[in-house]
Amino acid sequence: MLVLLPPSEGKAASGRGAPLKPESLSLPGLSGARAAVLDELVELCAADEEKARGVLGLSEGLRGEVAKNVELRTAGTRPAGEIYTGVLYDALELGSLDSAARRRATQALLIFSGLWGAVRVNDRIPSYRCSMGVKLPGLGALGSHWRAAMASVLPEAAGDGLVLDLRSAAYAAAWKPKGELASRTATVRVLHAQVDPRTGVEKRSVVSHFNKATKGRLVRDLLTTGSSPRNPAELVDSLRDLGYAVEAGAPTAAGRPWALDVVVSQIH
Repeated sequence: MLVLLPPSEGKAASGRGAPLKPESLSLPGLSGARAAVLDELVELCAADEEKARGVLGLSEGLRGEVAKNVELRTAGTRPAGEIYTGVLYDALELGSLDSAARRRATQALLIFSGLWGAVRVNDRIPSYRCSMGVKLPGLGALGSHWRAAMASVLPEAAGDGLVLDLRSAAYAAAWKPKGELASRTATVRVLHAQVDPRTGVEKRSVVSHFNKATKGRLVRDLLTTGSSPRNPAELVDSLRDLGYAVEAGAPTAAGRPWALDVVVSQIH
């Protein structure tokens, strides 16, 4: 099973470990594309802070993020699973997993990134600021920049098992499973179900903050129980066994992923 995760805007400070070693990162087939983004991002942020802030979409209060990018090659590093601190990662609680679940996490989880393309949770990286929605002056839109490299690298990483795609739209644009691989892919949407006390009619709404939290808990449950579904149908069974209310939409055409709705009545 390969689980595709978005990164988070919130990040921990760079660690005290050794500086970045690009050659040590997983998925070496992405090295060339990573180097191109790293070079331009560092150069941009070092040359013109105001221009960099505009390109990166940073408010005045986030001006310090530009300086952080200037030091990407020399800053300390820590595992990617510790760098990302957003809602999904708070719910996932990688640091509290037992040793067996942690091993599964290093094998199964792949975090997408505007700067790195995709990394494993144990890849050591510095803290940075560069979302997939950024359009660098030289390379252009990062989603497009990553597409060719991802197309040649990600199918091998996926192997012949299930792909659980939990990415947001901006990161999903960088790589879309195709053909037979798409038929082994499942996406997840979280819906909040509420019954109107006046009419007794159930209404459902897409949630945002709690969408991320539910996805984090879902992945944690799969890791801690050792569930290893081999295809989307088995994933539906596994999630239902774990207590999730899942509605599955099998593909209506070949070469399309399954679309799963996880329905929650309480959001927390």
